[in-house]
Formats: sequence, C-alpha cells, structure tokens
Amino acid sequence: MANVSQLLDVLNKQVANWTVLYTKFHHFHWYVKGHHFFNLHEKFEELYNKADTVIDEFAERLLAINGKPVSTLKGSLELASIKEDATIPSADEMVKSVINDFNMLIGDLKEGISLADQVGDEVTGDMFISLQEDLEKNVWMLNAYLG
Repeated sequence: MANVSQLLDVLNKQVANWTVLYTKFHHFHWYVKGHHFFNLHEKFEELYNKADTVIDEFAERLLAINGKPVSTLKGSLELASIKEDATIPSADEMVKSVINDFNMLIGDLKEGISLADQVGDEVTGDMFISLQEDLEKNVWMLNAYLG
C-alpha cells in the first residue's frame, strides 16, 4: 500500500523534470536549424510554455497537500530523471529527445496515477491523467513528424 509521501515524491519529481525540460525546450527553440526551423521553433516555444504551466500547477498542488516543491535549478537537476542537453543536436535528434523524455514522463505519471488512487487523492490523479493524455498525443504527433 502506498503512502502520501511516495505520492509527494512522484509529484515533486514531475516538478523537477518539467523544470529541466523548460530549459531544454528553450535550448532547442534557440538552436534548431534546417528546413523545418519555423515549425519546430514554434513547437518548442509551445512546449516551454506548457512546461511553465505544468511546473506551476504541480508545485501549487504539492503546497496544497503539504508537500515542498523543489524550487532551485540545482535541486531540480538532482531530482530529475530528464537530463539536460548541452549539445546542439540536429532537428530530428531534438524531436527524438523530446519523444524519449515524454515517454519517460508517461511512465512516471502512470506510477503517480496508481499511487494517487491508492491514497485516495483523486485531484492529483486527475492532474496526472490529464498530463498523460497530453503527452501521449504529443508523442504521436512528434513521431508522425519524423515519419
């Protein structure tokens, strides 16, 4: 049986991962090159705006249920499973990286959904389900982009 602290940890890991992604999406937004520049430049902007929203919503949820959201870059990097990318990959490699990161997040969200159910936290579970749906759609679309 899960306990609330496990759920808080999963929720906080999401905050950390999305904090890293926020910077990663900016990195890709600024450095994408090639014939798909305009589409990807716009998509990465959409994604960093999404990351900003997720960070805030999940951090506020943590505070509402007596958790303590990670609030420093150092803390986020230590807690996150998503890694920074200091290279300047090709446009397709950027997209593949996002797909991989989103698939990792989907796995974490599924764990969070189960934990939320076990502790009776429907609100957090619903937040995880909604984000999972959004990420799965993005993975499908990004894979379609890659052909």
